[in-house]
Amino acid sequence: MTVWAPTDDGFADLASHDAFASGAPHNTFARMRREDPMAWCDWDGGKGFWSVTRQADILELNRDFGLLSSAQGIRMEDQTYEEYLARRTFQETDPPEHMKTRIKVAKAFSKPVVAGFEGQIRALCNEILDEALAKGSFDATKEIARELPMRMLGRIIGTPEEDLPWLVAKGDALIANTDPDFTDHVLDKMQTDEYRLMPFNSPAGAELYNYAKDLMAKKAATGDTDGVLHLILKPGPDGAVMPELEFRNFFCLLVAAGNDTTRYSIAAGLQAMAHQPELLGQMQAGGDIWDTAPDEIIRWATPALYFRRTATRDFEQHGKKVKEGDKVLFWWASGNRDEAAFEDPMRVDLFRSPNRHVSFGQGGPHVCLGMHLARLEVRILFEELAKRIKSITPDGPHKFLRSNFVGGIKELPVRVEMK
Repeated sequence: MTVWAPTDDGFADLASHDAFASGAPHNTFARMRREDPMAWCDWDGGKGFWSVTRQADILELNRDFGLLSSAQGIRMEDQTYEEYLARRTFQETDPPEHMKTRIKVAKAFSKPVVAGFEGQIRALCNEILDEALAKGSFDATKEIARELPMRMLGRIIGTPEEDLPWLVAKGDALIANTDPDFTDHVLDKMQTDEYRLMPFNSPAGAELYNYAKDLMAKKAATGDTDGVLHLILKPGPDGAVMPELEFRNFFCLLVAAGNDTTRYSIAAGLQAMAHQPELLGQMQAGGDIWDTAPDEIIRWATPALYFRRTATRDFEQHGKKVKEGDKVLFWWASGNRDEAAFEDPMRVDLFRSPNRHVSFGQGGPHVCLGMHLARLEVRILFEELAKRIKSITPDGPHKFLRSNFVGGIKELPVRVEMK
């Protein structure tokens, strides 16, 4: 099943969004893992960076936040200190500061709390599948993968359902700000200084900022104090309350990351089903497969392609001398296809176990808060889909995001045959 960039000659420019427009350049990652697992990459758009591509190295280095800090940004782009302070969320902080925010919201995303959403998720899945499958032929990203996390997002943050399409569109413009299909303000194609203090250097950040402020004012007026947003605004043990700027940055992160990661995991799973017909039969047989299938689909998808860290001191890795202040990128997309960690990594194996994928930033202090919710949504969606269809096949070429940060299938034409 060839789904990686067909033009990837093994020497793709990882700093180029165009190098990812046909899928992640897995030929390049495979060569780097073999020949240069701690590779220096030049970049015309800013300072160069080190690329970490082996899964074992990613797991080792991701644990060491004292050596490799998140507190200068998690994307490739260079920032001034002013820009960093204006844009940062708790993702861009290190322990112990990181834990202060994390502890506030961790309960809302804990495994027991998320398990309580199962009935709602199943009902949403059935509504979504009723509408999509009746069409026979459709864009599965738009009609299925986008719909489920969008509707769950509304329940988690307590926003009116009629606002959700607008919110998700702004989240897309924010996090996929290098793809002209999602924004008119393409990050690497125009001057963006006007928005340099907004999340992701995007005008969508300003619009989401204003929405968050209005939403909380409306909640206060009606006495609505439930949900994750109020949890994060509660005073901490020291009586401190999250500043308004930090809260609005968190809201932008919740809208963008809380929707996109699950959407693109579902889309990748549907794409895999369309190219590996045996997967549907395995799902229909049920049983223990549902203990392992969600993580394999998420490994396959790897919706966040990399996160950046910054070296706090000089160190050596694979004989390379990394200097204090150097940018170091953990390529999750490469770690999840590492032949040393996964047997036949370029195929989906729904029974894969163990499955130590790095899609959630496993092993480090920034492991994804939403991982339990993502797994549950993926599992239930595919459980319900498998009950209904005889087959799912491609109905045209699929298209990827133009982004080296977010890996996702933005268009997925499929045809289904019902039972």
